[in-house]
Amino acid sequence: MGRERATEMAAGDLMHGGPSSGASNSDGSNSDGSNSLERLVPALVERLPALLAEVRGLLAEEWPDYSAFMEAEQDEVQVAAEAFMRWLVDIAAEGLGAGPGHAPRGAVPEPGAQVELFEEIGRIQWREGRDLTTLLSAYQVGARVAWHHVSTTALATGVAPDALAALAEAVFVFIDQLSSASARGFVLEQSEAAVTRERLRDELVELLLSDRANTATVEAAATRAGWPLPRQAAVILVDPENPVGQAMLGRLDSSCLLIRRQRALLGAIVPDPVLPGRRQRLVTGLRGAGAVVGYPVGLVDLPFSVRIAEVAAALRRSGILTDDPVFAGEHLDAIIVHRDRRLLDALRRQVLAPLGQLAPAVRERLCETLASWLRHMGDRQAIAADLHIHPQTVRYRMTQLHELFGPALEDPATRARLSLALAWGSEVTHESTGAPGLVGVVAQPRRGNPTG
Repeated sequence: MGRERATEMAAGDLMHGGPSSGASNSDGSNSDGSNSLERLVPALVERLPALLAEVRGLLAEEWPDYSAFMEAEQDEVQVAAEAFMRWLVDIAAEGLGAGPGHAPRGAVPEPGAQVELFEEIGRIQWREGRDLTTLLSAYQVGARVAWHHVSTTALATGVAPDALAALAEAVFVFIDQLSSASARGFVLEQSEAAVTRERLRDELVELLLSDRANTATVEAAATRAGWPLPRQAAVILVDPENPVGQAMLGRLDSSCLLIRRQRALLGAIVPDPVLPGRRQRLVTGLRGAGAVVGYPVGLVDLPFSVRIAEVAAALRRSGILTDDPVFAGEHLDAIIVHRDRRLLDALRRQVLAPLGQLAPAVRERLCETLASWLRHMGDRQAIAADLHIHPQTVRYRMTQLHELFGPALEDPATRARLSLALAWGSEVTHESTGAPGLVGVVAQPRRGNPTG
């Protein structure tokens, strides 16, 4: 366990890494103070059991885990505490040698020994999921108890006032230094953990969007990244040129995986988008972002969801899908029809061939009327209301259509094909047209689409 190892390091480093005892007095420093400090060590060691017992008792009230650790590891803690007392006295003695008003040189641990030790303690604190303030508060408790016992013992053994002052300074400078080292270790571990976590999440995204994902590899990658596996997920794509969409991605919670390494994609993987309440939150959060929410699928099928979302995004840009945001699952028919524009153009040229020789304005009116007639299953009043024309005008136009199409308009299969051809307009692109008479009819969003 990390804390046992840290205790062992404390004993070794404090015994061997601190300043040597018996500071030189060639500069005229107070030798009586140093000698009285040396006589203090045996008395402090004798009081250590009482000191440690008091610390355990105080920690038990608010930090019972620390108290339990000290109880379970009494021998190691005793060794480390004894080494600390010896080191503390050495620091104070060196402070006396530095002269009045000078900080003890040994109170600031040299890099590679105590600094590394207490940085590691801070790192352990983060890895074990504990708050930094609890560790620093425990340090303060230990410092108060230590100083109480050190000062009491020093007075009882006749330590000189200047030596006592050096001891006080050594205790509290030391606590400040080890607190800073632990805080630094905590923050470093936190930062490194965050970088590692984001790298693992990026690797998980790459796996999920690849064609090599399977249940076992996804579960393993999700475990490494700390991402709870949802039952389903969907891909959200936002317009790369839309600042609202970019800002929205930055506000997503940690349950969503950002797509950052895919060249052509900007968005995120959202878990369980169909859960109660989740859809409305997505509508609110994505409004104005130029976003498309892909079809929800199992994790290993996410590449399929991406392909659907990409088609839906293209249809949104072309104005065929107008919801804000677009939920691809509500427009699967449009996505199927428009997935290959050349096939749709071929279908339109074929089924609308009877209108090919009409003037463009007449052809557009008849296409609009025929589409409404198919939607409303021949209800003349509904068609008139839909197109904002008189029912007699509907009757006249339908007479024209029956003359042009003949009995085919009564054939269910022909009606189904006409519905596909006209549901989203009747435009044939210039690139694939073989019937110039059909070019130029403007595509329109399908009437009646639900809006987000």
